[in-house]
Amino acid sequence: MDQENIIIRCGSCGTKNRIPEEKLKQGPVCGKCRVPLPVSGHQSPVDVTDQSFDSEVLSFSGPVLLDCWAPWCGPCRMVAPLLDQLASEYAGRVKIAKLNVDENPVIASQYGVQSIPTMILFNRGKQIEKIVGALPKHDIERHLSAVL
Repeated sequence: MDQENIIIRCGSCGTKNRIPEEKLKQGPVCGKCRVPLPVSGHQSPVDVTDQSFDSEVLSFSGPVLLDCWAPWCGPCRMVAPLLDQLASEYAGRVKIAKLNVDENPVIASQYGVQSIPTMILFNRGKQIEKIVGALPKHDIERHLSAVL
């Protein structure tokens, strides 16, 4: 597959649909129930800095999964596409945020990030859980379902 695909969950039947990015503007429909898919629900992870952390994470009214990563980290690069998919699939229910620990050491230190990737799950500004290591998508989803 040379093209980038976006996973969009159907709001009607819950089916996950893989849509090529170039077809998003054509009004995609669910492959199972044929209901139009919520293209506006497509989201990417939000980049967070030491300066924007409070407004993006702590002030958010719902769950936030903060990925603490660095560009040189191989396991972090393995997790990144999974988080891109989760940002789309959980759009409107969970905010996925990314914090580059090399460029933002204050927040990384404040939350005791000692190895990466580390994912910190927040709900309504409170830290719920810290997950260390590269996990498969279904394990990350299991942690997310605990706060939904």
